[in-house]
Amino acid sequence: MKVKGIQVLSALCVSLLAAMPLTSQAQTKLRFGYETPRSDSQHIAAQKFNELLKAKTGGKLELQLFPDSALGNAQALINGVRGGTIDLEMSGSNNFTGLVPVLNVLDVPFLFKDDAHVVRVLDGKTGDDLLATLDAQGMKGLAFWDNGWRNVTNSKHPVRTPADVKGLKIRTSASPMNIEAFRLLGANPISMPVSELYTALETKAVDAQEHPLGVLWSTKFYEVQKYLSLTRHAYSPLIVVMNKAKFDALSPDLQKALVESAREAAQYQRQLNAQNLRTIIDGVKKSGMQVVEDLDTKPFMEATKSVKDTFNKQYGDTYTKQIDAQR
Repeated sequence: MKVKGIQVLSALCVSLLAAMPLTSQAQTKLRFGYETPRSDSQHIAAQKFNELLKAKTGGKLELQLFPDSALGNAQALINGVRGGTIDLEMSGSNNFTGLVPVLNVLDVPFLFKDDAHVVRVLDGKTGDDLLATLDAQGMKGLAFWDNGWRNVTNSKHPVRTPADVKGLKIRTSASPMNIEAFRLLGANPISMPVSELYTALETKAVDAQEHPLGVLWSTKFYEVQKYLSLTRHAYSPLIVVMNKAKFDALSPDLQKALVESAREAAQYQRQLNAQNLRTIIDGVKKSGMQVVEDLDTKPFMEATKSVKDTFNKQYGDTYTKQIDAQR
């Protein structure tokens, strides 16, 4: 009877501990996963996020960082956050479109005019509304981070006109808007995890890829690609999300600290990426890549303009109109 009583008491203690609000615990460590390596600005910004969070909460909240796809690829990370086995993750907005199709708006080619336009949209009400669409999927959108402007690289020839894209086997994101854009350009778009792409490029299973310059640099894709063209065909934001139930269990002051820290880290990362762009371009040139910088994007815009119409027909024009109005 004594053993049984101890077991009952132990089980009761475990239940009470599990039900205890996160705010009452002395310290909570949150698992934060992402795909990019430690050399990428995403990891550097994640360290900044952690530093800010610890300072704002007096050490009550702390992040455990898992770069290099240590917790899985983007879809595995998103599923982990939704299921509660991972606390936070960040990945490109296109990885969320299967759950929240309206986020496809962010992959409409040439939707954003410049960096200032991006900031106005994503740091304003439109951005907040887009983040709120994740609530119904068990995720709390904390902030948009900077992945940057997407550019085309390939192993075949310089890309200067839409005709140069025709026939290329190109790895794109899984976003329907992105895939349609490259089909309109005459390419053969292929979707695969970033972790598999280097080998696919090296073995020539894939001719080309399109990522922001920071990803090109940190993943060393420039080692297995010969030509870079600054097409800037789409701006690619990252979304930092947290398991919504865990976020809701926090006290208001800790919730506020999380959102503020994530958004301050976003600003820090944008500045870091902007400072690094020239260094990256010069670096890939030294590695042997040929870089097309003076690209006329108007023919690319004309060739892919119907993608916006496709989005509007499927999901309405509310967001495209809001974004256009903030140019």
